[in-house]
Amino acid sequence: MTDAAADRAVLRRFLLGLAEGMNAAAESVDRIRDTMTTVSKAYGRDDTDFVVLPTVILIETGSGEEGRVAIRSAVNASFRFDQIAALYTLVEQAKRGAVDPMQGIHRLNEIGAMRPRNGWLVRTFGHAVLTTGLALLLAPTWQGALVAFGLGAVIGALKLVRSPTLQLVFPVFAAFVCAISVFLLAPYVEIGDPIRLLIAPLATFLPGGVLTTATVELAAGQMLAGASRLVFGLVQLALLAFGILAAGSVVGVESSSYVPLEAPGSLPWWVPLVGVLLFAAGNYLHFSAPPSTFGWVLLALVVAYAGQLLGTVLIAPSVSGFIGALAMTPVVLWIATLRRGAPSQLTFLPAFWLLVPGAAGLVGLTEAVGTTAGLEDFAEALVTVMSIALGVLIGTALYRAVHHGAEELAQFHVEVPAALVEEHEPPFWARLVPGTPRSFWARRSTRRADAAGRTGGASTSGPSSQAGES
Repeated sequence: MTDAAADRAVLRRFLLGLAEGMNAAAESVDRIRDTMTTVSKAYGRDDTDFVVLPTVILIETGSGEEGRVAIRSAVNASFRFDQIAALYTLVEQAKRGAVDPMQGIHRLNEIGAMRPRNGWLVRTFGHAVLTTGLALLLAPTWQGALVAFGLGAVIGALKLVRSPTLQLVFPVFAAFVCAISVFLLAPYVEIGDPIRLLIAPLATFLPGGVLTTATVELAAGQMLAGASRLVFGLVQLALLAFGILAAGSVVGVESSSYVPLEAPGSLPWWVPLVGVLLFAAGNYLHFSAPPSTFGWVLLALVVAYAGQLLGTVLIAPSVSGFIGALAMTPVVLWIATLRRGAPSQLTFLPAFWLLVPGAAGLVGLTEAVGTTAGLEDFAEALVTVMSIALGVLIGTALYRAVHHGAEELAQFHVEVPAALVEEHEPPFWARLVPGTPRSFWARRSTRRADAAGRTGGASTSGPSSQAGES
């Protein structure tokens, strides 16, 4: 293998690793493809094409006989916040071509093998704090917050077990354990709404970000990725709802217990602000986020929650997430552009969980299956997801329009191999002008030069041939 071929092979592997890492950071496939295109151009490769799906990545470099394709089946990995921050630092360097591809591969392996900055005890406590903060927003009672803290600690400790086999069934098990605990305590402790309290310890299992990303991908024309991610998110919701319904069957709860209750509203007005602060602190501790990112995550959460409250007052609760996402998205993208900011995915994910599109979907699906209320609430939950995704789309479009200007729509075009490109015949008027390609005057000059060359060639060819024969 030549040095040039080896360099191209290393670059392909580096691009594959970057794309797989962004997949693990829950990035949408259209943004992954745009990023990889920018990186390949930074390394002088304009002849690179990409196919990015949630589980498969293909990269082609070169054209014709020099073309090579590399494929990678993306593993079911998910990055913590410290890994996401390190990955996007590497991505920014790669966009400028400031890192050697081989060194970039080594750095990607280091990011994948990074140990959490916080120990298991701190991460477990962080999950409990995260759960408590969300409980104060969903089911605001002090008793419910205490129950949520205990359940969050149990689920947080169990989540630290890294086993691909257990990860498939753990959401159902977690939903079953949380539901059976809440249903048994509900008759004796004033925990507020049992169903909404269940959402708090299951928050990190909820596919709110998955469903919203799927909707964004569908709107961007990425049908394969968006449809598959949407089905995956709905299956996750179904598994969580199954765990809740199974616990209800064991305890023997009535169908009315699955209907969400009105919040008592007995706590002071500042309790939701404390809930947002605890939610940000819990994310920071549980996911081992870098210290410099806590303030940015808190800012994104405050903007998202304020927008959601404003949407509830101005429009309706079912589409309040639209205002929250619309307000939050430009702020998140702006933070990502700052020199000491935070990657967009690191601030997007907590905001998605705060807007709880997955929580609304789980409540709607549980009520639809466990009661005779029908699918009205589940349909309302899907409207919530769509409104949040629409807010993200419009917010992203507004931000790009302000900072990058409007872009033209891409036109359909197929490149023909250079060897097969036909030379176009110029118009008749152009051939009358001297100096233009394939003009009549140029053809006459060519004929005269050829005639002179043949005459001169005949006069000189004889002696040279004779000298050769002698």
